[in-house]
Amino acid sequence: QVQLVESGGGLVQAGGSLRLSCAASGRTFSNYVMGWFRQAPGKEREFVAAIRWSGGFTYYADSVKGRFTISRDSAKNTLYLQMNSLKPEDTAIYYCAAALHFYTGDSYYTARPYEYWGQGTQVTVSS
Repeated sequence: QVQLVESGGGLVQAGGSLRLSCAASGRTFSNYVMGWFRQAPGKEREFVAAIRWSGGFTYYADSVKGRFTISRDSAKNTLYLQMNSLKPEDTAIYYCAAALHFYTGDSYYTARPYEYWGQGTQVTVSS
């Protein structure tokens, strides 16, 4: 049984930083793509960042490029999202997700291929 458990959310002022963690268990994730998505009130869930567990290749939404960094610690089976220079528009529930299979038309940047999801952690950025 795959489990993804996020932590590290909270309230921070604009310009501040937070580091989110996602503890992954129940599977060997070496062949997975791990992603972070977020959902703000009244908006659809959107892609934030992704990483190929093996090789460490990373992918970012334009809105967070240069401010957020995705990484993973294989020894701890943990995914991270370092968020710097936070803005009020970054306020959302942040979810980590895991995907193994990508079929024709699938993309790291969309939610569809991601089979497993955490429960989410709230990030609130005050102005």
